[in-house]
Amino acid sequence: MTNRPFNYDLDPSTGLPSRYDHHTLRKLSSMAGQFFDQAAYQQLLEQEDVVLYEVYELSRPAVSGELISGISVIHPGRVGDEFFMTKGHFHALLETAEVYVVLHGQGMMVMENPEGDCSVETYQPGRVIYVPPRWAHRSVNTGPDDLVFFWVYPANAGHDYGTIERQGFHKLVIASTSGPQILDNPRWKPAS
Repeated sequence: MTNRPFNYDLDPSTGLPSRYDHHTLRKLSSMAGQFFDQAAYQQLLEQEDVVLYEVYELSRPAVSGELISGISVIHPGRVGDEFFMTKGHFHALLETAEVYVVLHGQGMMVMENPEGDCSVETYQPGRVIYVPPRWAHRSVNTGPDDLVFFWVYPANAGHDYGTIERQGFHKLVIASTSGPQILDNPRWKPAS
């Protein structure tokens, strides 16, 4: 890891980086309890433990002042009527923000804060989404192709996946005949 300026390129056709330090594959089995339709989840898992999304990360020291960046790719698909999505997380250091730049595809970012405020933003190529401090966020691919986006956040922010695993998000994004719909999540549980 260098402490000098550096660069990397993003492939114009795929959005994938020319270099990265870590490549993470998130499979369906890592999302137990996150999809609303648990029967559809189990049925799909029995057929194949599909890759839902991939993360390409350029690591930096986890200290104040450094930034981690990378590319995420969410593949198209559904579990029941619910679109493939990321695990979603708060930052372990709650008072940190994150920026997303959409490169390819369509989708939505579902966000909420500990006070119960919710927001959903639409992903489309060229759009920048700012996630303020204190907001959990999850990305959802609502289109027929890969959803690809660049992200950057403070290197000391960390991730808190546990809160979302326990309580879920307030909102679900599901497929309907009129397109993606945002619904209240009946399985959401308030923080205890």
